[in-house]
Amino acid sequence: MDKWLFGSVLVQVVLTLLMMVLMGKRRFKAAKNRELPYKAFRVMDLTGANEKVITASRNFDNQFQLPVLYLFAVVFALQFGAADISLVVLGWLFAISRLVHAYVHVGANHVRLRFAVYVFGALMLLLFWLKLSFAYLLA
Repeated sequence: MDKWLFGSVLVQVVLTLLMMVLMGKRRFKAAKNRELPYKAFRVMDLTGANEKVITASRNFDNQFQLPVLYLFAVVFALQFGAADISLVVLGWLFAISRLVHAYVHVGANHVRLRFAVYVFGALMLLLFWLKLSFAYLLA
């Protein structure tokens, strides 16, 4: 089970790196086309940046919010020997929700769909933590 759970972490890591590359490409293009002055990056003032730059930047930032809680949970699950099929399923559902969330956010950015996917992922994470907590406390 450990390898399956670790696979969902790899998906999250790859997603974070892909969002970093996308953010960099969009920022570089905006600066190159003089849509955003280089000095805007000194203090990260994206006021006036186009929507694509802002959504890529915010999505990259998002990768250091809920996913951090997930990464800690996986470390604990592996450390405690608690990785079972339910945690693997919850972990993969969370990772897939992050992929869908990122795709929607940096793509069409349909807010209702993005929010629904976010809530779904947050619920999977909550269930993951609850299951992990009970497994540890009742062991």
